[in-house]
Amino acid sequence: MNEVRPQLDELLFSSVEGVFVESVEVTDTSVRVEARTTVRRAACPGCGCWSGRIHGSYLRFPRDLPAVGKFVVVSLRVRRFVCAEDSCPRRTFAEQVPGLTRRFGRRTERLRATLVSVGLALAGRAGARMTDTFGAPVSRNTLLRLIASLPDPPTATPRVVGVDEYAQRKGHIYGTVLVDVETRRPVDLLPDREADTLAAWLAERPGIEIVCGDRAPFFAEGATRGAPQAVQVADRWHLWHNLCEAAEKCVYQHRGCLRPVPAPADQPQEKAEPAASSPWPTGHRFAERTRAKHATIHALLDAGHSKRSVARQLGMTLNTILRFSRATTPCRTAPWCTPGTRSRSRPAAGSCGSSGSRSTAPSTAGRRER
Repeated sequence: MNEVRPQLDELLFSSVEGVFVESVEVTDTSVRVEARTTVRRAACPGCGCWSGRIHGSYLRFPRDLPAVGKFVVVSLRVRRFVCAEDSCPRRTFAEQVPGLTRRFGRRTERLRATLVSVGLALAGRAGARMTDTFGAPVSRNTLLRLIASLPDPPTATPRVVGVDEYAQRKGHIYGTVLVDVETRRPVDLLPDREADTLAAWLAERPGIEIVCGDRAPFFAEGATRGAPQAVQVADRWHLWHNLCEAAEKCVYQHRGCLRPVPAPADQPQEKAEPAASSPWPTGHRFAERTRAKHATIHALLDAGHSKRSVARQLGMTLNTILRFSRATTPCRTAPWCTPGTRSRSRPAAGSCGSSGSRSTAPSTAGRRER
């Protein structure tokens, strides 16, 4: 064993100084390494004063990286020193082995670094499954705690900053998230979405040239006051989102102008349904799903089931059942056709609302039902 010890020192503690391997015990499931520290003095973590006066010793059992599928536990004997500085509040302190242990740590530094790498790559649940694979099982919460204990990486002042809101509690508490648009990395989180908070944050970073947001009034005001030199632009997602909403409203308002394509003269004309009967094309996924849902709900209601019973059978909310029950045609179930969101002006002639019988329930009753 004396001939093997130098090789074990080189294999297990090649990057660690001041550790001597005394023995190695191998069982069917684990490897136990007996080791001790060899340094003569240590620095006090409170005052930084070096001391060589030994108060006592005790054993620590940090887990190490697995070897050939077996758990590796290091039985490390460390010493407790007496602080030589009279003004130091610490009377005694335990020595730490740089690169191997840390205060209150139950894992070696290389095992901790491996788990941190797994957590950064795969996050909680997937990372926990991966640690089971290579023989160092930990929970997903442990991986998340290790990631949270890492120091924040240094961040430079972004040139193009993206501003948007995020929900801490949806519908109640909102904050502001700031992202470096060029690197696509989050920069900071603000506790609210007030203009004063954003203006103060931007005023501390005069290097910002472009502020990219959704043009909310409080964001625009905060960017104007905090970074008057920056150019304010709308981000790409909100540009496309606003364009889609505008196109959808325009098509809905002018859907009565749509006419079926006439059949060629050499082919017999098939009897086509009126274009005003439905604003959706045949075969569209959303249209077919809405038509089937509308038919199923009305069939159950005609069979004598109550609206709450239909909601339980189909797994839908009562508001959805009420909206479909009031709609005489599937197209009347669109969000802009509901009494709560529809404008006071009636659809033009030829629209889906004029093609069939209009619902006779007043809008106030619809709001009470909702």
